[in-house]
Amino acid sequence: MPVFLDTPLSFANYFGEPSRDGDQGYEILPNGDVRFRIKAGGAHEVAIDQFGTLFPLQKADGDMWEGVASLGRGFKYIFVKVDGADVLNPYLPIGYGCCRPMNFIDVPVPGEDWDALEDEPHGAVTRHYYMSTVTGKLEPCLVYTPPRWDANKKYPVLYLQHGYGENEIGWIYQGHAGRIADKLINAGLAQEMLIVMGDGMTLPKDYVKEDGRRAFSVFPQVIVNDLIPFIEARYNVYTDKWHRAMAGLSMGSYQTSIVTMTHPELFGYAGVFSGFLRAPWQQDAVQPHLAILDDADMFAQSYRVFYRAMGTEDQFFESFAKDDEMLASKRLNILRRTFPGGHDWSVWRRCIHDFLPLIFR
Repeated sequence: MPVFLDTPLSFANYFGEPSRDGDQGYEILPNGDVRFRIKAGGAHEVAIDQFGTLFPLQKADGDMWEGVASLGRGFKYIFVKVDGADVLNPYLPIGYGCCRPMNFIDVPVPGEDWDALEDEPHGAVTRHYYMSTVTGKLEPCLVYTPPRWDANKKYPVLYLQHGYGENEIGWIYQGHAGRIADKLINAGLAQEMLIVMGDGMTLPKDYVKEDGRRAFSVFPQVIVNDLIPFIEARYNVYTDKWHRAMAGLSMGSYQTSIVTMTHPELFGYAGVFSGFLRAPWQQDAVQPHLAILDDADMFAQSYRVFYRAMGTEDQFFESFAKDDEMLASKRLNILRRTFPGGHDWSVWRRCIHDFLPLIFR
């Protein structure tokens, strides 16, 4: 059996132990800029790298480097570059993305405090491991249960998936899905529900990699054959399609499209965030899950909500536009939304905040 290591995460913007590592850390300034102070003894160049945009730091006292960067508002992955090499800094917040632990900065967005921690009831998140008949090994999942959880009460379930290079922790620690759900439920704007997050990057234990596209091809089978049965055996939940939803971002949106359109008997709600109905690398290929799009009556009967949303500056917007063209003549009841931003967590938080009030009504 595999040994699971939970990812350590830091979310407090503090400065380090001056007597040992120097007063390292970061500070978000009133205008949204970020001041960095990083120790890099012997370095010649230190910079904050935002996917190719460099913010050089300046040599300060001792081994310290300092500088101010305008990263923009919202959740921002960053690379700390020391003489051109990526270095994970323990005094900056750590998440998981790009297939690795990643530093990030989360700059508050005015008017978007719907994920703020406040003195109100909060739900809980539990880690489980379940045996997969598809992969032949234990798989991890996280389960959010709402405020005022009652084990004797039945709940609907949203299966919520991350993107490529991420894992099951993303929606909780980076997407703040639990905090967002807490506030919506407490305000009476969303129904009480479970939110289940699995590892969409999972591979069979005897897998031999042939190409990168296959690295996440088995999860649609895992969720149907293993994850749903595990949740329904472990928790007191409804088991009909009108109390079951699936949503995901980026790769998870494509997985959502495959699963919900292949199995309309299982899901009454679907959410594709930065949403791929078709794989962007093979949009012209035959994809069997798309067949339901050719039957408007069947589609209408199958889903109470089918939701597509994306950022206006998303790097894959051309793919979404091609899906728009493909859908234009099909008379399908699909809700399409756009939000300011790119292919990032700031947009996906907006998506989940918009989507949760729509389901299980």
